[in-house]
Amino acid sequence: MKSVEELVASLATGRLSSTEVTSAFLRRAGLAQKLTNCVTELLPERALARAKELDGYLAEHKRVQGPLHGLPISVKEHIGMKDLDLNAGFVAWVGTKAEDDALILKILWQAGCVFYVRTTEPQTLMHLETSSTLFGVTVNPFDQSLTPGGSSGGEGSLIGLRGSCLGVGSDIGGSIRSPAANNGLFGLRPTSCRIPRMGCSAPQLGSGYIDGVLGPLSTSLDGIKMFMKTILAAKPWVTDPNLVPLPWRDEQSYLEENGRKKLKVAILWSDTVVKPHPPVMRALKEVVSRLYEVGGVEVVEWKPYKHDFAWELIASLYYMDGGEQTTELIDSSGEPWRLLSRFIVSENPYIKYRNIAEIQTLRLQRDKYLFEYSQLWNSTATGVAENGDLEGVVDVILCPASPGVAPPLDTSRYWGYTSQWNLVDYPAVVFPVTTVDPALDVLDKSYVPMNEQDRFNLGLYDGPERYLGLPVSLQLVGRKYEDEKLIEALEYITEKIGLDFKGCS
Repeated sequence: MKSVEELVASLATGRLSSTEVTSAFLRRAGLAQKLTNCVTELLPERALARAKELDGYLAEHKRVQGPLHGLPISVKEHIGMKDLDLNAGFVAWVGTKAEDDALILKILWQAGCVFYVRTTEPQTLMHLETSSTLFGVTVNPFDQSLTPGGSSGGEGSLIGLRGSCLGVGSDIGGSIRSPAANNGLFGLRPTSCRIPRMGCSAPQLGSGYIDGVLGPLSTSLDGIKMFMKTILAAKPWVTDPNLVPLPWRDEQSYLEENGRKKLKVAILWSDTVVKPHPPVMRALKEVVSRLYEVGGVEVVEWKPYKHDFAWELIASLYYMDGGEQTTELIDSSGEPWRLLSRFIVSENPYIKYRNIAEIQTLRLQRDKYLFEYSQLWNSTATGVAENGDLEGVVDVILCPASPGVAPPLDTSRYWGYTSQWNLVDYPAVVFPVTTVDPALDVLDKSYVPMNEQDRFNLGLYDGPERYLGLPVSLQLVGRKYEDEKLIEALEYITEKIGLDFKGCS
């Protein structure tokens, strides 16, 4: 299948029509639905009408309507589309209609895209899987007994099966990166307040303690970059003053030239809470080995700082009302609680109703931790320039995207490798590296788990044969508002070491 950038180029020149491309994606999405249960709604009539309109525009004006002219884009259900259901995975919200398109969709529409399918999300929107009473269980396209991740798991399965090449998801604890990792895709969690999220539906919107973000999943890194540039070129902060007025800084090169060290990469092998499974450790070792071989990259170790405490903080900050609103939403309709809904809400030991003084204390603890983590990053500098800029500071952190590959359904209980970066609000991009190989990914049976979470995760890896051929992905993390630098760093790394993951055919 063609990548986003290839499709956009073909659509712009008329080599492909939007009508034929949209028709193809509609058919493929229907197939993906049968295989993985990833679709909430197909939109053939409105999609084909839009495609016909765009084809007519190109024929008449001899130019495209925008940078994404004619490109079909998939959308997670809780991102509002005018007059369509907006239930966010709750039975109690069925029949709620979006009064208008979400701001991000208005921007994409003006850029010339076609909306043709909406995708599944879990009950509560707070699973690293995708199951709900409304739509059932979304499964992984590589193995239907495994999860595609979540909460943007519908996007993950659909794009994993090439029923889409670019989709819009959301992320408050790993909800873009988990499905990207589990399906061998690229997925970006941007810094908060860059991409507009007005027009989305979710419990506790506006709490402001941990900001959820919208972002892209794609079959290519260029697709991720094209999405970001398109949204930010529209200056969404003019419409939504909650956003930071920061354009995409494409003209700025963050990597030095002239034979000097171009990139300083810190390696986080483990967060010291849960040790990654053998395939993830192998992928890390292989990438690091290649970085040493190609040169032009300085590799250092990253020592995780209180990542166990970070989970306590973010797990507390998710539900300052003790989970009351979410509990009322589920119980009011009488729908049964999903297993992972109970895990994150009613069984979460850090959730309780908090008064104003307790909320203030938690927020101060959060701000202190963010300051300390920033100081840790600053400490990697080798000096200070005359203008006060840090010299030789780490550019990006390379780390696991999860403690393993896609796990069995209802077992995704460890969020630490993704939620860590939500807490400190660092942009993070997931990318595929390799696939599970039973000959290489043998478990060390002498390993003694560090704690109960580690023991649970270790128990999920009952042999590499169970996960034969599954995607193994990693994660690259940058500093706040350095999304452009992060993408440029991954472009540089993938160019230098070569990644040959092919995905699901």
